[in-house]
Amino acid sequence: MEQRSPSLPREAWLEKPRASRTSMAQHGPRKVCGVQPLQGPVDSAEDPSASVVSPQEEDPLSCIRACCTRRPQAQAQKLSFLACVRTACTAALKDREAHKHLSACASEVAQCIEELLQEEPADRLDTELRQQAMSAIATMSSAWLLPEKQKNSLLCACLSSVLHLPGYEADTDLDMATYTETMEALHRLLQVLVGSAGTSVLMELQNILELLLPFTTCQLAAVEERAVACIARLLAFCNTCPLPELCFCFTRAAVFQHNCQENQRLPVLGKLAGHLILCCSSTDERTRDEAMKAIHQLFTFITAPGLLPKQKEPKMPQPWDSQQTLLPQEVSHEDRARNVFEVLRKCLLYPETVNILLTAIESMTAPGLHSTQLAAHMVDVLTAKARFPPREVRKIVNVIYSSLPSIRAQPALKSLGRALLVLVSKFPREMVTSLLVCSPTCTRVAVIMWREMLSEPPAVEKVLQQLLPVLRNHSLHHTSPFIKDWPRVLALAAAKVLPEILQLPLVLKEAEAIFPQLFLALLLQVSFTVNLTQQEVEIFFEAHQQHQLTPIRAVVQSLKVLLCSVGLQRQMEAIQEQGGWDALLSTVTHLQGVQVVARVMRELPGALRDPIFHHLVELLSTSFFYSWETVAMVFLIEMLDCVDLNKELHRIMILFTTYLQSQSVGMQQLVLRGILKLSQRQDTARPMIIFLPCVMELLQDADSDIRAVALPILSNLLQLLEGVKLSLMALALAGKLPALINDESSTVRQLSIDLFLETLNYVEDQEKRKMQEEVCRSLVLLYLHLHDEEESVAKASQKALLGAARFLRWRRLEHLVQTAQFWQIGECMLDKRRRRSAAQEYLGQSLLYLQSPQESLRREAVRFIGLLGQHMRDQEQAETEYIYQRLQEAQQDPSPFVSSLALQTLKILKETRPRPPQGDFGQLFSRLRSAWRRWRSSRAHR
Repeated sequence: MEQRSPSLPREAWLEKPRASRTSMAQHGPRKVCGVQPLQGPVDSAEDPSASVVSPQEEDPLSCIRACCTRRPQAQAQKLSFLACVRTACTAALKDREAHKHLSACASEVAQCIEELLQEEPADRLDTELRQQAMSAIATMSSAWLLPEKQKNSLLCACLSSVLHLPGYEADTDLDMATYTETMEALHRLLQVLVGSAGTSVLMELQNILELLLPFTTCQLAAVEERAVACIARLLAFCNTCPLPELCFCFTRAAVFQHNCQENQRLPVLGKLAGHLILCCSSTDERTRDEAMKAIHQLFTFITAPGLLPKQKEPKMPQPWDSQQTLLPQEVSHEDRARNVFEVLRKCLLYPETVNILLTAIESMTAPGLHSTQLAAHMVDVLTAKARFPPREVRKIVNVIYSSLPSIRAQPALKSLGRALLVLVSKFPREMVTSLLVCSPTCTRVAVIMWREMLSEPPAVEKVLQQLLPVLRNHSLHHTSPFIKDWPRVLALAAAKVLPEILQLPLVLKEAEAIFPQLFLALLLQVSFTVNLTQQEVEIFFEAHQQHQLTPIRAVVQSLKVLLCSVGLQRQMEAIQEQGGWDALLSTVTHLQGVQVVARVMRELPGALRDPIFHHLVELLSTSFFYSWETVAMVFLIEMLDCVDLNKELHRIMILFTTYLQSQSVGMQQLVLRGILKLSQRQDTARPMIIFLPCVMELLQDADSDIRAVALPILSNLLQLLEGVKLSLMALALAGKLPALINDESSTVRQLSIDLFLETLNYVEDQEKRKMQEEVCRSLVLLYLHLHDEEESVAKASQKALLGAARFLRWRRLEHLVQTAQFWQIGECMLDKRRRRSAAQEYLGQSLLYLQSPQESLRREAVRFIGLLGQHMRDQEQAETEYIYQRLQEAQQDPSPFVSSLALQTLKILKETRPRPPQGDFGQLFSRLRSAWRRWRSSRAHR
């Protein structure tokens, strides 16, 4: 054991220093410290327990079981029960069978002792029951019979029963000897618990200190003094006992991937140091004295050989200098407490310094016996010299947020304000997210904290730059199990903060500088706010509060406040008048609301409008396929009409190319709308030719909405082509358009027919013959749609059919179309194309129209099929039978006109079916009939 320097004055309360951990490792397994056994009651004639049968005369285990079954009521019975417990535990150390029997009822014994302690009167100490109870607990611990699950509650009962005894100066009836013995019994109990913990001694010490520390802040001087005295005695005991080798991580810099064992750590160390430092400034002199004793023992504990850091830093205190600081000096108790704080701060590192900081903040809520100025000083120093990982910021913010409503002292409030400002300058991202998690609804306390954090220009810029990515992060992916940490919840929380902080002049000035980013970040929240889960919505509804806004309404409100704050109140009102704000609130109409907002914002001066557009392009260029992409694209498309695209056209084309590959039909339609707008502008139309193949491909698999946008694009872009490219593209397009003529959308039908007519004018030379084949394949479709219920489609069909007749140079068909003799057009087409393959193609196209939703088209299809039946009577019997079958099915049509027409047509075909002649005469008959038909057809075309 090392000897103290003779030149150092030895105080009466100084304990012998403990052995070094290095030497202990050489001595093998740790031995339990020798603790004197607690003495039982002394036999005396006057002792009320003398009449009780002693444990030696009665079987202790039977007595214990009886008392556990029926709680003892008389004082003598209680003391006898506790004596039996001690006797039985002592016997259990020697007899394995006795240990087995006693362990079976150990839980009931512990419960009984706890109830006896709770029954003791708190206002007086006139019996030895508390002493004997603690002696029994210590004996159970030594015999490894104290249940772990009940240890804490039992120890809490002991501490509450003893520490809350009245002060002996205030109670002249208090037996001073009994009080002293009771306190001594508590000290010995704590020492036994630690001494019998084996290799888990630090875990046991941690547990005891955690239970003792709350008593050091109970606002009762006597209770605080006793609790601090217990800590001092316990630390002194630990300093004289061999302990397992401790980890050096609490006094040295952290090592990468460092993992120490649980029995090598003392996590309560920082919290303990914080409480003891504050107790050094107590208004009670005895508490201060006990705190200084405890500080000395704590310093001895952390500066033991092998634990004290090497002096790499000149500011690191030497043990000799530190002990000089800890000795009584002619200074005020608060100055001495500050000196103690400086010594321990330099000795301890993260995470102990963080725990000291948290303890200082919590002490501000009820300053009472401790100095608020000292706590404020500790907060100032620890935050100014913060050396801890960013993840610890969350703990600090949580403690400040929970403590702030109870703090009244101005020095404490100012100190916390300075702390918030310092922390946000060092850890802006962590501070922003931590405060958002603490208060997603931005309560009054949160507003106070935000204002403190935004009280200086550098902090304002950092905070707003951190709020922006939070506002824009709408990801559904999250790693935290806590809902308040989910990105969408944080984004909404940030939106609720903006209206509060925009009232600050410094914030408003910075907000004007980054208005485009803030505006778009809020607007893009519409993309997910209308689709929140119930869990996410509930976060923003606090109990017992009236007039709370839903998340989507809160976002819209933030947008309004932002516009008004930067001087755009007229635009805010214009959006309101056009119903834009209301449209944003609905899942059905929110995209229409975005369109309204965009149309109003595109009327802004270029100095305000262009930055919004450029930032929007930047967002879409760097963040593909986010949840807000649709809202952003809607806004972008609306802005295309009013901005100069010389600098951004290339990036926009890259955007369109990327988003055309999206799996979202809505996104594809939006991109096509953008391409359509650019194809209509003289300065941007020609570059859009690059999208021709993609747009043509979309015609095949896309829905009607996409086709309705793609067809005008093709019409615009075809006009920009020349020569062979134009001819080939027109031919390719003509082959794809017939599939669109029967589209369910009347707009698509009309546009496809109009575009088909345009393509006839673009083919040249060799492609004309191929185009004639495409035109012939489309004649039936155009003919049938002459009877389309949509008048615009019928007129487009008539115009296209006329163009087709002229392209094919079919004069009779041209005449019939011009004179609107539609009933003869079918017969004309059949006469012109008498090949069997043509008839089969016509039949296949017309049969599809039997399923058309339009009655007029079904009716005309039945008529045309009847004509085909008449012209195919002399061909294969199988095809004729197939026509009969389909007409028979058409008789079930829901329209009586169509069903009756199908019945009549089928009847006529069957009645006029010629009987096949036999032999040579039959063949001659067929040839003559075919010749007659050719002759009649030739006369009709003259």
